[in-house]
Amino acid sequence: MTHLSAPPSAGSQPPGLPVPQFPDPQPPVPSPYVLSAFWFGTAFHWLVLLLILMPANVVHFVGDAHKGTYLGLLTGIGAIIALALPPLIGAQSDRTGRRLPYIRLGVGVNLAGLAVMALAVTFLSGLSGFWVYVLGFMLVQFGNNYATAPYAALIPQLIRPETRGRYSGVMAMLQASGQLLGAVCALVIGALHLPTLVSFVMVAVFLLVPALVTLRGVPASADHLEVAAAKAPAMSIRQLFAHQPFLWVFLTRVLFSLGQYSVQPFLQYYNKDVLRQVNPGDATSKMLACIIIGSIFSALIGGRLSDRTGRKPVIYVAGGTMALAAVLLLFAPSFAVALLLAGLFGLGFGAFTSVDWALGSDAMPSQSSYARDMGIWHVAFTAPQLSSAPQGALLDWGNARGANFGYTLVFGIAAVFFILGVLLVRNVPEKVQAPKAAGA
Repeated sequence: MTHLSAPPSAGSQPPGLPVPQFPDPQPPVPSPYVLSAFWFGTAFHWLVLLLILMPANVVHFVGDAHKGTYLGLLTGIGAIIALALPPLIGAQSDRTGRRLPYIRLGVGVNLAGLAVMALAVTFLSGLSGFWVYVLGFMLVQFGNNYATAPYAALIPQLIRPETRGRYSGVMAMLQASGQLLGAVCALVIGALHLPTLVSFVMVAVFLLVPALVTLRGVPASADHLEVAAAKAPAMSIRQLFAHQPFLWVFLTRVLFSLGQYSVQPFLQYYNKDVLRQVNPGDATSKMLACIIIGSIFSALIGGRLSDRTGRKPVIYVAGGTMALAAVLLLFAPSFAVALLLAGLFGLGFGAFTSVDWALGSDAMPSQSSYARDMGIWHVAFTAPQLSSAPQGALLDWGNARGANFGYTLVFGIAAVFFILGVLLVRNVPEKVQAPKAAGA
């Protein structure tokens, strides 16, 4: 199969930027389900960890009065690692021409970090226990980003531009399915009152098994890329951001991520403080299940549709839907209505994620640095996590002034970010379809 990249849109190529040249022979392409299996595992991992376990564990260590501040601090510390590591590991992966060894090592470190977190919350308490927990979370972040930075290069590296929407849609569907399974498992464990240690073991298993599916399913020839890297031109980071498609995709992804991380870490607290749920962990799992079911419904449709109509129309609808749902959640009169709004948010989120990876892959201008450039693009996902620390402090500050004012602030800010993302995505040049390769 011959991989040809779409040329940049007219007017988007900066002076002096080398035109990418792509080699002819490409390894066999795995099915989208095999290629994206590891995303299923990481989605399960992060949903249960970030939205179920960590909020409850932070309360165990520091109590209710400072839960927002310490949860935001924990998320922000992890975000620093997620911000710095992917471009560095991606660049190293490009230089060595290898992907799979990085995935193997990263998953191993990730599992070790989960073990430290589980032991801390099981046997320790107070601030001393919290800092051991932080150490474990740092290992989790290091290992997961060490694995996913090279892994992220596989879609633009192996998949033709005109079918990336399909692969991106399958990836979004598997991510949503992993999240749904995580929410259901959290509900079951909560109903059975099983120890927290059981939850961490479950997270570890569901991370490891899908990783093995992808590692065994990606052809060995995809893990030896020295020839491809040698033939394609090298690009500096300055040239990468001078490439208009990449610049605008990066900025819009930052805005959507800021909207997501303005709300996501605090859903469990929202269910307890605003919706007055007796078991906020279970309530959060149900809300997440509604979001995920909606996103599964729209993910495959959005990805395939974007291959025919372009990426931007799907983004417009998705971002507007998420912004509307975020605002309406502030006025939900009951938990049942909040669940319906969560489903509406999920429809927008699924449509967005279904084209997000395709949009980013389309914007990669040089095959010689796919892993580095996807690692830099990944910063647009992770850097906004740093906003969780000031958002957590803002939440506590607003709530201290009464009437859950903090939730009005953070949910309102999320809606603003989603709207700004919709407005700026208009600047992303439309994808130019690659010509068909002979015999492809």
